[in-house]
Amino acid sequence: MTFGEYSQLKILVVDDHDLIFDGLQSCLAPYPNLELVGFVNDGLRVYEECLKLKPDMVFMDLNLPGMSGVEAIRQLRKRWPEMMVIVLTASEEERKAREALDAGSNGYVLKNGSKSTLLAAIKSVTRGKNFLDPALDAKHIEALSQVDDGDIPVLTPREKQVLKLIFEGKRNRDIAEALLIGLKTVETHRMNIMRKLDAHNVADLMKWAHRMGI
Repeated sequence: MTFGEYSQLKILVVDDHDLIFDGLQSCLAPYPNLELVGFVNDGLRVYEECLKLKPDMVFMDLNLPGMSGVEAIRQLRKRWPEMMVIVLTASEEERKAREALDAGSNGYVLKNGSKSTLLAAIKSVTRGKNFLDPALDAKHIEALSQVDDGDIPVLTPREKQVLKLIFEGKRNRDIAEALLIGLKTVETHRMNIMRKLDAHNVADLMKWAHRMGI
């Protein structure tokens, strides 16, 4: 099977479950021109691994510790506009698919789908076309617009990272260590987040994080 102009396609897998990497290795074993060059289980390490491994394509989960898959996609797009990204996720939420595509993903594939669907996605993306899992409603996703979320306050990328870590139950000190920033900086981000969201406690922050898909 050929994949666009690539005689050898280097793929980085980003997922918080080791079994996904094992499954992909087994699934893609018959295709020697598809090489899984690495595995990352933390959103904060994606950029660093891409610098080191220089993959042609990234399989990206959405729910990751440290940084969401969508934020990681945005980060990659700024540095490597040409890098191909296929979201590989369990989420069938059409709004999540729209958000991932808006962030710069080239494809969106469900984990419960078939091997042929994944191969079709790889083939399509390497030929310069976007791919959406056929189990999803393409017309509805196309119609979705993030302007519908105009009532949701805008957080900076860093504030979203902090909110995600709060959602994961991390303390301020843990967040500072994870993001390599000072404790005072975390406290400032936290205050700004609570002000923007009009949140009064952690429970309020949790509700907002869930609503925003963080």
